Amino acid sequence: MSSDNSTIGLLNEALAKVSNLVRGEVDMARAEISENLSSAGVALGMIAGAVVVALTALNVLTAAVVAGLTELGIPGGWSALIVGVVLGVVAYILLKKGTADLKLSSIAPTRTAENVKRDARTVKDSYND
Repeated sequence: MSSDNSTIGLLNEALAKVSNLVRGEVDMARAEISENLSSAGVALGMIAGAVVVALTALNVLTAAVVAGLTELGIPGGWSALIVGVVLGVVAYILLKKGTADLKLSSIAPTRTAENVKRDARTVKDSYND
């Protein structure tokens, strides 16, 4: 009867340790996701601020470039079209780069996933021995 009690005790202890391990990994995943979301939020705020300032500067510079092209002898309408197309291409390139850098994979808890895999291997190896 005492061997049954010790087996049950060992089983309870093992289950408690696994439960604590899983709980710890879940807490770590939450913290990592929160940290990554916070970083993404700061980055988005900086991007928004940069857009406001850049639009103001771009308006002034665009007018100057159009005026400069007109002074070189290109009609005003064509000057504005040339500048608009160039700026459109630049905007497209920046948009593609920004959306590529802001993927969900950068928010995923990669360190926690690696820890969970390592813990699972450790538990599996300890029971196979």
